[in-house]
Amino acid sequence: MRGKQAGAVMAAIVVVGIAAYAGYSHYTSGRATPLIVYSADAYVSEANYLLSAYHNESGFSVLNAKGGGSFADAREISQGDPANAFVSVSKSSYSQSYLGSRYSGWAIAFASDQLVLAYSNSTQTALVNSIVAEFGSALKTNSTQDYTAAYENLTSGKVKVGISNPSSDPAGLRGWISLEIAGELYAGKESLFTSRIVANGGVSNSTSAAELVTPLTTGNIQFLFIYKSVAVSDRLPYIELSNYTNFGNASMEGFYSGFSYSTATGPAYGSPIMLLVTSLAGNGADTAASLNFAVFVVMHNSEMAKFGLVPIAVSLLFNDTAVPPPISDLLSQGKITSAGAI
Repeated sequence: MRGKQAGAVMAAIVVVGIAAYAGYSHYTSGRATPLIVYSADAYVSEANYLLSAYHNESGFSVLNAKGGGSFADAREISQGDPANAFVSVSKSSYSQSYLGSRYSGWAIAFASDQLVLAYSNSTQTALVNSIVAEFGSALKTNSTQDYTAAYENLTSGKVKVGISNPSSDPAGLRGWISLEIAGELYAGKESLFTSRIVANGGVSNSTSAAELVTPLTTGNIQFLFIYKSVAVSDRLPYIELSNYTNFGNASMEGFYSGFSYSTATGPAYGSPIMLLVTSLAGNGADTAASLNFAVFVVMHNSEMAKFGLVPIAVSLLFNDTAVPPPISDLLSQGKITSAGAI
């Protein structure tokens, strides 16, 4: 599982070169209080790997990342939970409406992922195998008829599909929006598959997608909307979704954002799956250490490939305010590029 992989990977951490370290070393300062990082729970292994490498290189004291759904994490941070940096898979979770006084006004996307439908060897009934085959055929042929058949079986209620809470976990939000997009593209009615799966009792819900992995592997549910990197790390077989429904193509942000799903705080919109980092503002956050951590993440994003993520060659800066010197230095060095507002 992911915990075992993280341990193996962290044991093989490569010492960072002097040239790379020069990009952030002049912002370091002594620190007795450990750095606290909140992370999307699907990416705790990646966050802990980066924290361990950062500690080894800088000497800063760190704690293991605290995991949870990205939206839930942001709300906890805004309510005063101690945190210095935030690693999330939802750009909107970095907004002031979520982070409150901890909002820094910027976040950097350093790796990308995509949504898949995971299943397990313990759930391979005739219907499950049929659905897997139908999706495989549809991906090859791009046939509307094949996709319609696959989604009709998936939402029939004859199989249980794990979709985490869209109000707490972006993976669940994207699962619901993926079904909305499929309804529009393959059946001409956006809400068809979301309404159908609910009416047929085909959904298994939880606070986060990570909590649904065990029910999947034990056969209590048959499919799970989850990120590809998690499926790879947990050695789960999975169904590839089309670029229109997997949120894995950053150039399709305009298309994804044209679809939404209602959550406890109102409508939330589709967006590409990108892992982002920021240094949090206020409430005693050690700015030097957390800024250094953000810079370190950008400089070492190529390490994310071993977790099944796709490193973003030139990381993307989203900001609503002026960025601090370490981040503006990355801009001037071409390590990151401006990509618009949060």
